[in-house]
Amino acid sequence: MRWLSTAFLPLCLFFAGCTSGSYDLMETASVSPRFHDTDPQDFGGKTPHRHQVHGIDVSKWNGDVDWRQVKRSGVSFVFIKATEGGDRLDPRFNEYWQGARAAGLAYAPYHFYYFCSTADQQADWFIANVPREAIQLPPVLDAEWNPSSKTCRTRPDSATVRSEMKRFMDRLEAYYGKRPIIYTSVDFHRDNLTGAFDDYHFWVRAVAQHPSEIYSERRWAFWQYTSTGVIPGIKGDTDINVFAGTQKNWHNWVAAVSK
Repeated sequence: MRWLSTAFLPLCLFFAGCTSGSYDLMETASVSPRFHDTDPQDFGGKTPHRHQVHGIDVSKWNGDVDWRQVKRSGVSFVFIKATEGGDRLDPRFNEYWQGARAAGLAYAPYHFYYFCSTADQQADWFIANVPREAIQLPPVLDAEWNPSSKTCRTRPDSATVRSEMKRFMDRLEAYYGKRPIIYTSVDFHRDNLTGAFDDYHFWVRAVAQHPSEIYSERRWAFWQYTSTGVIPGIKGDTDINVFAGTQKNWHNWVAAVSK
């Protein structure tokens, strides 16, 4: 019931006056690009730069981060890799979330799901390694196929996938009091998630086309639009994302889920 008190109101706020592919894109005024991209894509009139709120996601591969410089560049939020499967912790996780918090960025951890471990094993691992204070925004379940994995290439049927995801997310929601966000890619969504989990916020990967063109009838909250961004304060390529709503929506939602 704690989820209802912290996030149902923002959901109502978003879904009033939505377009088919976003929450309130048509209300979002055009803004100039804030970050450089070494391999920019042409999204036409649906460019992510129409959105007011931008963020990044990071893992150990991003190396040293100057979080205050990141904040000054216009970044509003960061999703930080915390755990993977039932036995891996990102070695930069604690450093990153504490640095992001100190810089005044909204932050949340994410878990990369392995279908070679049970949902309970992975939930236990996440809970053991992610303190409640590391979760300002809701935690994220990263659900995607990983064909290059050296340890787990298992692909269960879609019913098993959804059941395992639900169990994992229920465990996290019960412990942290926040309903998780689902991150996914085009092929995983097509294989498993079309029409499912409509009462969850989605964070979708779409680096060549707008999400509305490749995620069938999916209303999304966050869009990862490039993996080749250049962010002041971070060396090398960085993933960049946008929030679907206006700046006002963003502040309302953050205030609600941060309680």
